[in-house]
Amino acid sequence: MITLPTLNYLAILPQVILVVAGLLILMVDLVVKNKRVLGWLSLLAIVATLAAAIFVRPVTPEFQDMALADGLGLIAAVAILIAAGLAILLALERADDFTRRPGPYYVLILLATAGMIAMAQGSDFLIIFLGLEIFSLALYILTGFALHNVRSSEASLKYFLLGAFASGFFLYGIALIYGATGTTDLVKISQGMGLQSVNLPFAPLLPLGVGLLLVGYGFKVALVPFHQWTPDVYQGAPTSVTAFMSVATKTAAFASLIRVLAALVSYERPWLIALAVLAVLTMTIGNLAALRQTSLKRMLAYSSIAHAGYVLVALAAGTQQGAQAALYYLLVYTFMNLGAFAVVLAVQRRDENDVTAERIAGLAHHRPGLAILMAVFMFALTGIPPLAGFFGKLYVFGAAVQANLAWLAIVAVLNSGIAAYYYLRVTVSMFMADPHASGEEPVRTGWAVWTAVVLTAAATLVLGLWQYPWMDVLNQAVSTLGMALR
Repeated sequence: MITLPTLNYLAILPQVILVVAGLLILMVDLVVKNKRVLGWLSLLAIVATLAAAIFVRPVTPEFQDMALADGLGLIAAVAILIAAGLAILLALERADDFTRRPGPYYVLILLATAGMIAMAQGSDFLIIFLGLEIFSLALYILTGFALHNVRSSEASLKYFLLGAFASGFFLYGIALIYGATGTTDLVKISQGMGLQSVNLPFAPLLPLGVGLLLVGYGFKVALVPFHQWTPDVYQGAPTSVTAFMSVATKTAAFASLIRVLAALVSYERPWLIALAVLAVLTMTIGNLAALRQTSLKRMLAYSSIAHAGYVLVALAAGTQQGAQAALYYLLVYTFMNLGAFAVVLAVQRRDENDVTAERIAGLAHHRPGLAILMAVFMFALTGIPPLAGFFGKLYVFGAAVQANLAWLAIVAVLNSGIAAYYYLRVTVSMFMADPHASGEEPVRTGWAVWTAVVLTAAATLVLGLWQYPWMDVLNQAVSTLGMALR
């Protein structure tokens, strides 16, 4: 008699809903003529998944010792789902700009979201890699979805080739860690490292494996020197896709990296030094490169690289305070960066896929509301109080100082000063430049894009003025990781 195992499906309910919804939308796509229905169904699936993630609490958070629906996984899932919902909202109005078949587009967004949540909640390297590949394959296709745009196809191919290369490093790192520890389970690795790491017969393989893992993670979050794909892909991809991948990918990868770093107790100090060095390189090169950009999407791409460096500053502290600060920064970054891309989408013409700095010159004169909201995002990304970006940087820098990394905090503050130049340059251009310099007629913005812009701006303000409740939730999530952080 065969006894089937009892599976705790409630622990992976968000992923199940997203995959089932994606399959249903593919079938509905075959019979409906009004394709906007597909966007609404996708948005409904995101809302249902978000409700399931927040309100459905499994008795045990584990799924077959492979995934954990714990506090860290919940926070990452919520941030990723919000990003996906806003990206679908943007596409409701502008999907016709780059595709005649929006059905597969929405399905790929849902599948990418499922993969990201799986990676963030994975407590086993096999699930982490599976989630990584699911959302990576979806994003490769989404990047090249604007078939009429040569730059989009080029970006997709570049992203695929470099992504496959990085996945090879990631998988080889997993293999070496398995060879050193005899398991791919992060909890078992954590327990083994905490007890007798010196008795591992193949212990020398472990640091090499972790180093290769960092290459894979570094590619996904665009750390220097693994960032070369970012500006070309961000510029070439449809703007709604760029907005989604710029925040959701970072949340998934960094949440997973927090789990992995927490498991590697006895190799803590060397890797924290490596993370600090990577943080300095990433912040500095990202900000310096952003200074020279005239394309807003490329500027925000290099800005995204720099912000990955800020998150790494918090993780380099190696403390619960640092992990908490990193999660808060990822949460607020989701809103302020996605909002900035939403404004770019609102300004760009139907026949283009980017906006130059000259195009937003004098924007405040003919579209004052949009200019004011863009200024909010620029101020938040700069770190000006009382917006959420200020408190995000405050917590990140504070975690570094508390961990005796004051030098790293100083470097981060100096980099924030460099970043202020190109963020405020956008604001000055919108409000003080000649409104007729661009020679372009204002582009009409529909309610869907306006809704996304207003929601992200409101969240950027609220998370700054009222950050303590969210910090308490983040603190509980980090403290219940079940692994070691100082």
